[in-house]
Amino acid sequence: MAESDLSDLRERAENGDVDAVEELIELATERGDMDELRRLADRGNATAADQLVELATERGDMNELRRLADKGNTTAAEQLLEFTAEETTNDG
Repeated sequence: MAESDLSDLRERAENGDVDAVEELIELATERGDMDELRRLADRGNATAADQLVELATERGDMNELRRLADKGNTTAAEQLLEFTAEETTNDG
């Protein structure tokens, strides 16, 4: 997707176009674009937050999971607990 198309899509999403938001989330997920997902999640989009947690988990990005957990995302908090449990098990 060309940058101009992406800009148009972002503008549509900003103006409340639900389809544009969903398309942005899908594209960001496919590209592994954590910045785009973070921006959408920080605006309150639960689907973007879920995808961001999933991507952060796949990458082992503890900082992102911690940031999301600090904002009240229970799935991110659960993933952090799992990582901590795994590290404890592997250390022992």
